[in-house]
Amino acid sequence: MSSLSANEDCLGWAARDASGVLSPYSFNRGAVRSDDVSIKITHCGVCYADVAWTRNGLGDSKYPLVPGHEIAGIVQEVGSNVNRFKVGDHVGVGTYVNSCRDCEYCNNEEEVNCVKRRVSTFNGVDDDGTITKGGYSSYIVVHDRYCFRIPDDHPLASAAPLLCAGITVYSPMIRHKMNQPGKSLGVIGLGGLGHMAVKFGKAFGLNLTVLSTSTSKKEEALTLLGADKFVVSSDQEQMKAEAKSLDFIIDTAAGDHPFDPYMSLLKTGGVLVLVGFPSEVKFHPASLNIGMKTVSGSNTGGTKSTREMIDFCSAHKIYPNIEVIPIHYANEALERLIKRDVRYRFVIDIENSLK
Repeated sequence: MSSLSANEDCLGWAARDASGVLSPYSFNRGAVRSDDVSIKITHCGVCYADVAWTRNGLGDSKYPLVPGHEIAGIVQEVGSNVNRFKVGDHVGVGTYVNSCRDCEYCNNEEEVNCVKRRVSTFNGVDDDGTITKGGYSSYIVVHDRYCFRIPDDHPLASAAPLLCAGITVYSPMIRHKMNQPGKSLGVIGLGGLGHMAVKFGKAFGLNLTVLSTSTSKKEEALTLLGADKFVVSSDQEQMKAEAKSLDFIIDTAAGDHPFDPYMSLLKTGGVLVLVGFPSEVKFHPASLNIGMKTVSGSNTGGTKSTREMIDFCSAHKIYPNIEVIPIHYANEALERLIKRDVRYRFVIDIENSLK
């Protein structure tokens, strides 16, 4: 098949410096190689990673920087060796687009933990030395290993956030066996990740408690998302009443917060999984040792668990709560994300607004 993509301009929105301000930007994607898939992007979720890297929050941003790693779209071309996908298929791309494909983690389809060279979907350095550019763009060319089939009846706008927010909480929930009906789960933070943890928890048959610093999201947590209980974590009496009540906690909070109060909520042998990135993690050794508790971290998931998550969401009709926006609203969306003013994930309508 001739490579259409090699000669097409790709339209995108990019940050040019650490101000993080996005504006229109044209660039070329690479040619479609034998194992590649070219995807017309229809939607891209807005993740806090987009804020961090457009503003050089980690000190390694490479400009011009096109963010976006919650990508959904339609296959427009496939390489000669690709047999998993065909033109017209609905597909997604998540937080990475390459890995060594040879280490123990890649061999177990846990590529997110590749020890040699996991290449991020944007701001990464690919094998040929090019800087990867993400989903705030009209199309993307990706090795077929890192593409995921999305069922035709699953709305693409709703599929996009699954590729980061969804898998970030689903992966550790499966790893730590948080899918046992009747067990109890606490979710710290009710943003893009937290609300997905609630949805998965309810689908797994868990007793679900949302832990938040204020009452502002109580009604949404209980009525819209179906949580069983809402606890204001800044209220010491409410926290004491819940002591040793939870089998698991998923901590999605990005800001700094104390850990000892939350650890006190775990039963003996309970597990707290951290998926957010506060500036530090501090707790008293007794919070860990007494009661044989475990604190674990997690960061998205491998291709196997991502495929399983998409199938699970399709089977159980699990859709994130989204606010669809045009590309020219992206700067405002990032500002609102910083202020936590989103219910619960922005999704950019690339197909209809990026011209």
